Amino acid sequence: MRLSRLKELLSAMKRVLIAYSGGVDSTFLLKIAKDTLGDNVLAVIAKSPTYPEDEVLAAKLLCEKLGVKYQIIDTDEFSDENFVSNPRERCYFCKKELFSRLLEIAKEDNIPYVLDGSNYDDKSDFRPGTKAKDELGVRSPLMELAFTKQDIRHFSKEMGLPTWDKPSYACLASRIPYGTKIDEETLKKVGEGEKYLKSLGFKQLRVRHHGNIVRIEVDKDSFAKIMQEDLMDKIAKQFEKLGYTYVTLDLKGYRTGSMNL
Repeated sequence: MRLSRLKELLSAMKRVLIAYSGGVDSTFLLKIAKDTLGDNVLAVIAKSPTYPEDEVLAAKLLCEKLGVKYQIIDTDEFSDENFVSNPRERCYFCKKELFSRLLEIAKEDNIPYVLDGSNYDDKSDFRPGTKAKDELGVRSPLMELAFTKQDIRHFSKEMGLPTWDKPSYACLASRIPYGTKIDEETLKKVGEGEKYLKSLGFKQLRVRHHGNIVRIEVDKDSFAKIMQEDLMDKIAKQFEKLGYTYVTLDLKGYRTGSMNL
C-alpha cells in the first residue's frame, strides 16, 4: 500500500531532483522515482572532504546501473565558519549550503521538486539539518509516508537493490565532537581509519575523533573478533600511524548519533 502511495506522490510531482548519497534510503527513493517518472529524475551527488571518495564513486556507479541522469557537484561548506567551528547546529549550515545549491540546479532545469531520502526513524534523532530542509521547501517522501529504515531495507531487498544491507553512514564531520574545529586533515584521518577497519571485514562502525584519542565503535557482534590480541595490536599500530596516541574501543558498541549525547 505504501509503495503505491509513494509512486502516486512521485507521479504527481512529475519531475524531481534527488539529493543522492548512494545510501540505503536515497537509493530506494531513486529507484522508485526512476520506475515512476522515467527520465524525469535527476540525481545530484555532493562531493566534499566530508565524504570519502569511494562513497562518491559508489553513488555514481549506482546511478549508471539504475539508468538515472546524474550530476556531481563540489560543495563548499569549509568557506562557512559556522560549519568549520562545529557548533551543535553544524548540520543546519551544511544542509543549507547543499540544498540551496540543489534548488539552484532544479530552477535552472525547470524541476519543481527537490527531494531527499530522510526516513521516519530520522525524527527520533537530533538532526538540525531538518530545519534547513523545511526552510527551503525540500521534500522527504519516505518520511512523509512513514517509511522506517527496516521498511526500506525490506523493500530494497525484494527489489534486488545492492544497498539493502549496506551499513548506515553519515558524513565524516559527525565523527568530531561539537565545538572541536573541523579541518580536512582530521576528516582524512578519520576516513582512512574507517577504510582500514572495513578492509579487515568490519561493516557497521564509526571512528570517533577526540584529539589524540580515537574511540572505535563496532557492532557488539564484532567484539570477539576485534578483541583478538594480534588484531588489536595491528589496529592500534595502524591508528598510531594516523597520529593517535591512545586507541580505544567503545564498550557500548556502534550506535548512531553517539556524538549527540
